[in-house]
Amino acid sequence: MFTSQARIDRRTGPDDLGRFEYLQALVTEFQDTDRQGAKEEILANLANFAYDPINYDHFRKLNVVDLFLDMLTEENENFVEFGIGGLSNCSLDKEIKQHIIQNDGISLVINCLSSSNEETVLSAITTLMFLTTPQTREEITSDAIVDCMEKFAASSNSRLSNLAKIFLQDYCKRAGHSREKTK
Repeated sequence: MFTSQARIDRRTGPDDLGRFEYLQALVTEFQDTDRQGAKEEILANLANFAYDPINYDHFRKLNVVDLFLDMLTEENENFVEFGIGGLSNCSLDKEIKQHIIQNDGISLVINCLSSSNEETVLSAITTLMFLTTPQTREEITSDAIVDCMEKFAASSNSRLSNLAKIFLQDYCKRAGHSREKTK
């Protein structure tokens, strides 16, 4: 649910942490703890907070998007899943999208397409859709990505198949090996 700062202020009492302070506490706890389970839980919480645009300024100040990007190269599949989930949730924001693109995020997201975790792959496809701009379209709709999406489109997994078909239909057209740019 999208919220406003006024609503957040009404729901938190004078002794409660504000949203920024709460997110800051999560990031600090993630950095300070050595427990994998705690880190996973914190990442899942941050990914959920990425749904709400009111948090995006806080994310920028706290470098949460960089944290999500860093998680995409981790061996722990849950870290990758929550990292790409967080990126998927906030990558429509223009500033965040630009940050992801400028920090080699597209290649990191593309690498997530080979995950055995269904949620990771679905979030990666969605994130690629959100990151598509006139400047990034060629990279995001390369032959290798289109081939991958065509395989996903043929999958018996309906969630994966349907999302891949949307990607192919809305973001690229292909006749043989040449693509026509759409929209």
